Amino acid sequence: MKRSISLSILGAALSVSAITTFAADVAWPTRPIQVIVPAGAGGDTDFNARTMARFFEKITGKPMVVTNVNGGGGTIAMSQVQNAAPDGNTIFFGHTGMLIVNEVSGLTSDKFDAKFDIACIPAVDKSVVLVAGKKSGFKNVQDVVTKAKAAPNTVIYGTELGGYSHLQGLIFQKQAGIQLKFVDVGSASDKITSLLGGRINLSSISYGPVKDYQTTGDMAMVGQYSKTRNPLLGDIKTFNEQGMKFEMEKPYIIAFPKGTNPAIIKKMSDVAEQVTKNPAYAKMLEEGFKQPVSFYPTKDAIAELNKVRDEFMQYKDLLRQKK
Repeated sequence: MKRSISLSILGAALSVSAITTFAADVAWPTRPIQVIVPAGAGGDTDFNARTMARFFEKITGKPMVVTNVNGGGGTIAMSQVQNAAPDGNTIFFGHTGMLIVNEVSGLTSDKFDAKFDIACIPAVDKSVVLVAGKKSGFKNVQDVVTKAKAAPNTVIYGTELGGYSHLQGLIFQKQAGIQLKFVDVGSASDKITSLLGGRINLSSISYGPVKDYQTTGDMAMVGQYSKTRNPLLGDIKTFNEQGMKFEMEKPYIIAFPKGTNPAIIKKMSDVAEQVTKNPAYAKMLEEGFKQPVSFYPTKDAIAELNKVRDEFMQYKDLLRQKK
């Protein structure tokens, strides 16, 4: 009996050793990696994917070929990756708007890890701000709250109904005890056009594309969504600093089709971590979207995404009303 147990333990030890060796020796990547981005070119998600791709190639010697797949709130891109062979050659690069908010809104019934193997969170957008158009007269959170309480449903918030920025607006109005008027205006560029034209009063946008309008006075930065102030955004105060307990940062996620070799997932996470330690990479994030470097390896990334999902699911009924 003792001999049998000893042999079992020895076998288990050898299995662990074999897995460890396999993880270290896995030949990946062996060819260009296709990266599916569920957003158009030029936006924050595309920027982060392409920046990661540039440094990935320097480290591995193999390129990441970024393909932008719009439509269906990200579901088309997600399906394309989910249905790909789990051989490590197709990667999803998106953010919590697709992997979590889509479930919250009812656009998909799948939990983020049901059909994906999460590799890491290679970056976190801590530059998203609540922006007000010049004609609104809003300068800070209290300005918005005062006007919205005095005249419910008159402050117009431009968004993509059922999407990430819609959820931001819903959480903001609930925390503030106000009622906003939600209008579907489209992508970030459409939001900017609507703000400049005075067709909407507020929207949530990454700071990079709107920073020049702050300088010209055509837009005011009402508040930043980060938990603590992102120093790259200058003097823009967080919601917390303005007396409202509210933060909503946007993690980006690298994921593979379900069933991908864990050794490949580990290697992707390790390469991404190596990228984030490169000062040149940090400089590109700062110059591109005023984004500080952030990184979560696989285990921490999954824990963070579960935490975010639990928080967002509280607003399921509100988001599904889409009004």
